[in-house]
Amino acid sequence: MPSINDAKHEEAVDASWEASRGAVSGALKWGLGTAILGGIGYAVSPVYRGLTIQFKVYIQMSGMVLGSMIEADSRLRAYEARMRVQRRLQRDRAYWERFEKEYGKDDDDE
Repeated sequence: MPSINDAKHEEAVDASWEASRGAVSGALKWGLGTAILGGIGYAVSPVYRGLTIQFKVYIQMSGMVLGSMIEADSRLRAYEARMRVQRRLQRDRAYWERFEKEYGKDDDDE
């Protein structure tokens, strides 16, 4: 018989996978954005062209890390909202099943 802890563990694993997928997609999106901005900075700004390669890599990585954190958080919040709705539906379904068992089904549908 599965315990409540098994269900919570499974939900935590699913939540971590959802956050990981969000982190990867956020890093890709924001990494592309910072690369485009870096290219524009290189073409337009003599200050950006004068930066060391290490600092340019740091700027690129900072954008990717920021994007991954934002997207992972967003996906995790959406996952939590979905889980709350599913739990509420399960709770309501169990309530109505107990109600129908106790009082019987509505016979007005005939």
